Amino acid sequence: MNPIIDGIIALEGGYVFNPKDKGGATHWGITEATARAHSYAGDMRDLTRAEAYAILEEDYWIKPGFDVISTLSWPVSFELCDAAVNIGAYHPSAWLQRWLNVFNHEGKRYPDIHVDGNIGPRTLAALEHYLAWRGQEGEAVLVKALNCSQGTYYLNVAEKNHNNEQFIYGWIKNRVT
Repeated sequence: MNPIIDGIIALEGGYVFNPKDKGGATHWGITEATARAHSYAGDMRDLTRAEAYAILEEDYWIKPGFDVISTLSWPVSFELCDAAVNIGAYHPSAWLQRWLNVFNHEGKRYPDIHVDGNIGPRTLAALEHYLAWRGQEGEAVLVKALNCSQGTYYLNVAEKNHNNEQFIYGWIKNRVT
């Protein structure tokens, strides 16, 4: 079992449907569209925790490569996975790449990486170099930096669509941690 996925399921909780939420009906943090993409055909209220766990693990842990990141940094992998469940894997992955690029002392510590939102060998190598150089303090700073990007993302979403103003307090309270 993955404690990150377990924590996300606990945070997301049971079935929710808010007409102002563009994600529509969700259960255990899984939107109806995501459940259907995984061939779930039932009522969202009936999605089991085990089904949700499998979807979360596949889409927001293994597929984006956060499982591999966890071998280098559990806190960074947690932050990336938690954000991905809420907004998709692209943005958190791209934020990681952007922060690694600006934390590399103009390429003196490790080369810049292409920001494409895909966790590949170059991103992993950059993260490994960064963590070897900066240690635990650097790991904490990187998590804080990722949270800064996530908070800015939510602010932009709420400013663009006022329906999201009812959600932003909870997003900041529960997701930007």
